[in-house]
Amino acid sequence: MAVKPQILRTGDTIGIVTLGSPLSADVINAGIQTLKDMGFNVVLGKYVYSYGGYVASTEQQRASDLMEMFKNPDVKAIIPTRGGVGVAGIIPYLDYPVIARNPKIITGYSDITILLNVLYIWANLITFHSLLLIDFRSNTPAYNMNQFFAATSTIISPRRLENPPGMPLISRVSGNVTGPIVGGNLTSFVDNLGTTFEIDTRGKILLIEEVHEPINTVYRYINHLILAGKLRDCAGIIMGECTNCEPAYGKSYEDLINEVIVPLNKPLMTNLASGHGTYKMTIPIGAQANLNTYNNTLTILEPTVRI
Repeated sequence: MAVKPQILRTGDTIGIVTLGSPLSADVINAGIQTLKDMGFNVVLGKYVYSYGGYVASTEQQRASDLMEMFKNPDVKAIIPTRGGVGVAGIIPYLDYPVIARNPKIITGYSDITILLNVLYIWANLITFHSLLLIDFRSNTPAYNMNQFFAATSTIISPRRLENPPGMPLISRVSGNVTGPIVGGNLTSFVDNLGTTFEIDTRGKILLIEEVHEPINTVYRYINHLILAGKLRDCAGIIMGECTNCEPAYGKSYEDLINEVIVPLNKPLMTNLASGHGTYKMTIPIGAQANLNTYNNTLTILEPTVRI
C-alpha cells in the first residue's frame, strides 16, 4: 500500500511552488488570497515568481523549492501554481528518501502529471491529480473544490467517484478490476517513456486525459503506449476528456476510443471529468481503486489521507 499524507485542515499551512512554466504575479497572488480567505496559511517557494522563458527557473532551483516544502514540518500540502512544460526536468534533482520520510499532500494536473506518478513510484506516496493554484478562484465550480477536499480533508472510505450531474460516466468494455490508479495527462507521461522515471502500468488502472492536441497526435501518443506495452500491462483504462482536441482526417476523439481503445478489450470507462476540463474529479494517484464497468462505478477503496 502507498503511504498516505496527513489530512488537510483549515488553519494548516500550504506551500506554493512553480515547477514548470512561469505564471503572472497577479494570477499567483489571486490564488494565494483565495487560500487565505479559506483559512489556510501560505508559504512561498523562493522561485515562485521567477521567469525563465518557457520554464520559470532552472531545474535545480525548481527542485530545491519543492524539496524545501517537503522538508518544512509546518507545510501540510503543496500546490504548484500551474503545469505548462519542464516539470520532468526537476525529477533527477529530487531526494526521494527525504520525500518518503516527509509525506505531504501534493496536487496538480497537466505537466504536473509526471511528478505525481514519479512520487508514487519512487517515494511510495499517494498524490492527487487535482487542482492547481490557478484553480483556486471565485468562479471555480463547487464540484471541483468539493472533490479536492473530499480526497484531502476526509477519511471516508470506500468513496465512490462520480461525475457532476449531466455528465455520465460511460462503460465501454465490461470488467471488474482492482488496483492502484496511475496516469493523467497523456503528453506528460508519454514523454518519459524509455527513461528511468517512466510510468509503471503493471496491474494498475490507467487514467488518460489530454488537451489542445489534434486527434492524429493523440493517436500517435496512444500508439506509443501500445508499442511500449503500457496498455497491455494495465488492468483497466479510464479515458478522461480530450479538452479542445480538434478532429483530424475526419476522425474524432470518440472515433479514437472506439477504433483503438475498445479493441484492446480492457475494462474501459470513458467520459471522466478530469484535468483540463471545466469539471475536475480528484483522482488519488497510487490509491487502491475498483473499476467495475458492469455496474458503471469507480470507487476508491481506502482513505487517501491519514489523521
